[in-house]
Amino acid sequence: MIVWLNVGSLLLGLLAWTLPFVTFRKNQLSLAVMSMGACALSLSFQIFYHHHLVKIGDWSALMDTSGAVAFASAVLIIVTILVNALTLMREKKGVAA
Repeated sequence: MIVWLNVGSLLLGLLAWTLPFVTFRKNQLSLAVMSMGACALSLSFQIFYHHHLVKIGDWSALMDTSGAVAFASAVLIIVTILVNALTLMREKKGVAA
């Protein structure tokens, strides 16, 4: 069951990146909020997974994956913020024109 935290984290991260491109709504702000929420949940799943590894004492798994998880988390946050910002700026230009 714990392995689903990694799968859920990956799926929520992908959702965070794709939600800003959904154009069926007029208000992109709500999609941006949902995207940031998916990003936060994705990162939370990784924190819960690392907590599980600490609880079971799997120190080698922690040492092997902590660097990659930190890097992937930074990329997820940066790309999510950039994609949402670009989408909101595009919407703002469309409204002003």
